[in-house]
Amino acid sequence: MTQSNSVPCDAVGRRIVYRDEYGTVRFVGTVPSAAGIWLGVEWDNPERGKHNGTLEGVQYFQCSHPTGGSFIRPQKANFGVDFLSAVRDRYGQEGNQGIQDCRGNPLRWGKKPIEFLGSQDVKQRWFDALLIVSVSGCQVSHTNEEDEISNVCPNIIELDLAKNLLPSWDKVAQITRQLRKLEHLDLRPIGVLQSLTLLDLSSNQLADENQLVHIAYLPRLEQLILSNTGLTSLHFDDIRPDGKTAMFPKLKFLAIDKNQISEFSTVNELNKLQSLEQLKFSHYAMVEHEKNAKTVRQLIIAKLGHLNVLNRTEISADERKGAELDYRKRFGKDWMKAGGHQDPEKNRPDQEFCAEHPRYQALIEKFGAPEVSEMEQQKLFALKDQLLALTIRCPDSPDQKLLEKKLPDSMIIQKVRGLLHRLLKVPGAELKLTYISSKMDMEIDMDNDLKPLSYYSIENGDCILVRW
Repeated sequence: MTQSNSVPCDAVGRRIVYRDEYGTVRFVGTVPSAAGIWLGVEWDNPERGKHNGTLEGVQYFQCSHPTGGSFIRPQKANFGVDFLSAVRDRYGQEGNQGIQDCRGNPLRWGKKPIEFLGSQDVKQRWFDALLIVSVSGCQVSHTNEEDEISNVCPNIIELDLAKNLLPSWDKVAQITRQLRKLEHLDLRPIGVLQSLTLLDLSSNQLADENQLVHIAYLPRLEQLILSNTGLTSLHFDDIRPDGKTAMFPKLKFLAIDKNQISEFSTVNELNKLQSLEQLKFSHYAMVEHEKNAKTVRQLIIAKLGHLNVLNRTEISADERKGAELDYRKRFGKDWMKAGGHQDPEKNRPDQEFCAEHPRYQALIEKFGAPEVSEMEQQKLFALKDQLLALTIRCPDSPDQKLLEKKLPDSMIIQKVRGLLHRLLKVPGAELKLTYISSKMDMEIDMDNDLKPLSYYSIENGDCILVRW
C-alpha cells in the first residue's frame, strides 16, 4: 500500500493510518509556526497524540481526549485504497501474480504457488468463484464505481472488513449493497467508525443487552435507536449505582421504545449515562404496574436528573420540580425504614435502598429530607390524584351538550362505555371512543375495552369524543 503524497479534497473526516496507528483527519491547512500544509489528526489511541487540537493558544480542531491530537505531514498519512484494489492485492492481481488465500498466504499446488497464466476469462472466473473474502487490515477506505464490485466478484457470501479505514456506515453500505449474495459481514467497529454520530439498529433483534458493549465506546456517537430490538433490560456494570459509566460517553438521544422493558432498574441504569438528554421510551408494562401513565412519566423524570425531553415532550422546570418532590415524598417511608434519617449524621440508608433509588440522596441534598407530615399528606391525597377531570363531546351530534366528568384513571374502557351508555341513552355496543390530548392536536383511538384510561396516557383537561 503506498502512502499519499497529496491531500484528498475530502480529507477532513477521512480515516488514516500512520505507523500502525489509526486516526481521523480533523483539520487540513497551515499553522504559523511551520511552513507548508499539515493534517490535524485525532488518534484512536490518545497516547499517540500530544494535545487536544490546540497549538500555541489557537484551537485548530477538537478531540474527545485532551491528548488525542497531533499534526503530521500529508505524505506520512495513508488514506487507504478502494475495495477492489484490496481484493486484487490480496487474492491475485491481473498478470502473472501469485494467488493468496483469505489470510494472505499463497495458494499452492503441492509445493508450487498457483499463478495466473490463463486468459482474462480464466482470471474473471477465479474472482467469480470467491465466496469467502477477508480484506481485514488492508486499509480499505472507499468503494469503486457503481456495480463495479458486483461485476468483478458477485458471489461473495462472507466478508471480513475489520480494521480498515471506513469513516462511516455510508461507505460500508456502498460496498455491501453491491454484494447481493452477502450473508455474513464482520466489521468489528471498535477502533473504526470513530466519526459515527447516529446509529439506527431498530427492528434488528439483539441476542441480549450485552451485545451493546461492541458499540459502547464509539467516542462521537450521539444518537442511538434501539426500537423494537427485543431488549428486556439495560445494565452498565462498570460503575456503582450512583456513578457515571464510561460507555456511550457522548450519547444524547436514546430510543428504546417498542421493547419489553418492564423494570424501573433499567431507568436507574440510564442515569449512569454521562450525556443523556432525550429519551424515547414506551413504558406500557410499567403503566400496567403503576396504574397511571402520568405517574410513570414523573418517576422517569425524577430518576433521570439530566433528561430534558421524554417521548418528544419537553420537561419544564416546574414539571421536574414537581416530579422530584413527589418522588421524595412517595418513597420517604421506605427510606426511613432502610435507615434514612432527617439528621445527616444518622442518615445511613442500606445498600438495597440505594441501589433501587440511586438519586434519592441527591434529592435530599436538593430539597431537604422529607418530614413525617409530608409523607402522611402524600398518602391522604393519593386517591384524589387518580381522578381525571375530562370533557365528553359528541362531534357528530351538535345538539348534545358537553359533559364534564371526573373519572378514576384506573377505570377500564368497558366501564366508560357503560357509563356513557347511561348518560347519553345510546346503545353502548355501538359507541366508538377516541380522545384528544390537551398537549397535542391528535385524535387517538381507545379500542381496547380491557385497558384502563391510564393506559392511553389520558390526563386532566383531555377531551373524550363519542360517536355511534
